[in-house]
Amino acid sequence: MPLIEVHLIEKVFNPEQKRQIIQKLTDAMVSIEGENMRGVTWVKISEVTSGEWGIGGKPLTTEAVKELAAGRHAA
Repeated sequence: MPLIEVHLIEKVFNPEQKRQIIQKLTDAMVSIEGENMRGVTWVKISEVTSGEWGIGGKPLTTEAVKELAAGRHAA
């Protein structure tokens, strides 16, 4: 049975957005594997503490991700 793991920086997505992530990733898998697999397709969201995820040798924070999402360059 498929397990989709999603890692996010904490406090970037609200509960409704996480619900949508789960729903849409499940729908994507079911479109490939068939509707009979919906009930056994798992999506697991894990949140990483702000600043404990690094990209390009620099820690990434919740605030930086929100700046990127808003179309602003994060420092």
